[in-house]
Amino acid sequence: MLPESFPITTVTSCLPQPCFAQAEDAGKGSGPPLVTQILPLVAIAIVAYFLLFRPERERVRRQQELLSGLKKNDRVLTASGIYGTVANVERDADRVTLKVDDAANVRITVTLSSIAKVLRDGSDSATPAGDS
Repeated sequence: MLPESFPITTVTSCLPQPCFAQAEDAGKGSGPPLVTQILPLVAIAIVAYFLLFRPERERVRRQQELLSGLKKNDRVLTASGIYGTVANVERDADRVTLKVDDAANVRITVTLSSIAKVLRDGSDSATPAGDS
């Protein structure tokens, strides 16, 4: 129990009080206009589009162009780092057969989407998917 000399007002002043005055002012529209509240969200959405979504869509488009133009005897590099020459492309089965070593007649079959780059003719330097 509280001693009788303890002031009750100090205990009640520490408790959270409802702010009825703020609630009344909110209905009158005294806050910032709606346009200034939404403007930062719109700016963030525009920045996200140009920095994230648009470059990713462009990369996917270039990769699809690369895979649609893939043909026999193209030198390629897979996503796992294997160099090879295309021996067969089966688009309906989503498979590509690569000749890895001609001397030992080593062939591997990979998915079409695992082709990362097409190499330039006569060199081992890889070109990005959109530059060839």
